[in-house]
Amino acid sequence: MRKWTTSNIPDIRGRSFVVTGTGGLGFEDALALAHAGATVILAGRNPGKGAEAVARIKKEAPKATISFEALDLADLASIAAFGERLRSQHDHLDVLINNAGVMMPPTRKVTSDGFELQFGTNYLGHFALTAHLLPLLRKGDHPRVVTLSSIAARDGRIAFDDLQATHSYKPMSVYSQSKLACLMFALELQRRSEAGNWGITSIAAHPGISRTDLLPNGAGASSILGLARRILWFLFQPAAQGC
Repeated sequence: MRKWTTSNIPDIRGRSFVVTGTGGLGFEDALALAHAGATVILAGRNPGKGAEAVARIKKEAPKATISFEALDLADLASIAAFGERLRSQHDHLDVLINNAGVMMPPTRKVTSDGFELQFGTNYLGHFALTAHLLPLLRKGDHPRVVTLSSIAARDGRIAFDDLQATHSYKPMSVYSQSKLACLMFALELQRRSEAGNWGITSIAAHPGISRTDLLPNGAGASSILGLARRILWFLFQPAAQGC
């Protein structure tokens, strides 16, 4: 659809969404969905930032039905606890947006479970989250799973001989690998849904190069990419457009 905007979103009252990531694209996703009447759970690791995001959304959309849930995608125990809470509190879920991510920390870091941080958060964390929420999604109304990949996936290669970058850590290569894995996951989930008659539509998305804190938070505010993000801000599309 040409010139699509959030005004094209239909009335989605009664539909339930989980969105990972409380800032940037995640925030804009939640805001747009809340405006359209959805019930939104915004999931992130920082309760303070989550509460602030929910308050901002409620200020802009007073009738919004939105809440925050703690979720650390770099911690499999946190993901399991999140899934258990949702399964005990809800009988279905209509849409899961696997949005949150880490991009290009200059030195190799690991998750709570010892996985390289970008691969562990961007791909493995969302893989595990989707698995924990699958029972709820299969009970949803025309359920969907949207997984954010990136144009960086074009240069990605799954390094099976060094999957966790323990021998060679190159930030961009590892990021590209994680986003290629996300793309492969989205395609395979669709294939398995069709084969198993799960009724779930799995979609991969590239949000464009958006004006978010992904680069400053990952590569660092003083890095070349972080400085480019701040000084050449006009080269990055607004987060709402990426959303």
